Amino acid sequence: MDALTRSVADLMRQVAAEVIMPRFRNLAAHEVEEKSAGEQVTIADKESEARLNEGLARLLPEAGLIGEEACAADPGLINKLSSGLNWLIDPIDGTSNFASGNPPFGIMIALVDGGETQASWMLDPITGRLCHAALGKGATIDGDRVHARESGAPLPIAGLSLLFVDPDRRQGMIDRAEGKLTMAPIPRCAAEQYPRIVLGQHDIALFERTLAWDHAPGVLFVNEAGGRVARPDGSAYRPDQDRKGMLAASSPAMWDVGAAILYG
Repeated sequence: MDALTRSVADLMRQVAAEVIMPRFRNLAAHEVEEKSAGEQVTIADKESEARLNEGLARLLPEAGLIGEEACAADPGLINKLSSGLNWLIDPIDGTSNFASGNPPFGIMIALVDGGETQASWMLDPITGRLCHAALGKGATIDGDRVHARESGAPLPIAGLSLLFVDPDRRQGMIDRAEGKLTMAPIPRCAAEQYPRIVLGQHDIALFERTLAWDHAPGVLFVNEAGGRVARPDGSAYRPDQDRKGMLAASSPAMWDVGAAILYG
């Protein structure tokens, strides 16, 4: 583990211990707000992003800072992701879970250079599990190299996030999956969904909304572990592109199976 990787991990653990976990199941009503329809933000999200910004700025002063909550206040900030070196920060992924006092939730960070993800970190504050990946260098969990594996179930296990899919397309996907996939409950937290693919708990995950801070870390992690994440047409995911739809799978062969079923 190089010095930067270790420093980012240490920062995330510190923020989890000092900011996030003390607020878990301990939020006052006024500390939870609706920032948009169906989207919550808590005081812990804001404080976590501020602390992460401070720490990451010290680690790489030349890199920009693009956080989920900052983008909520200034949507144009995300456009900076296409140029130069930037930290991409999700201070609490799975905020709705966190706000309701339920796991899973996580901290997600990616280092992006010119719109291409170079490194990523995903921390589960409850278990302490740290997933890390570096472009061209593989993926690790808690420092140990990992390789994505299929579940081995009779039917592929699929976690399909269909909330943002057009209703007509949604029903079509459900119909096509019938008898071909085992539908699993989704964790409503990308920081948990992507590790499930690598760990052999789920074979397939489908996402419609692909916000950069939600997906850049996990996409790199799965791809570097030997799985495959790609757009429905098979093209690569880039966090600086505002597009819909993505399929993750525990292997390239499983991706082909899932794409044939879900996208017809």
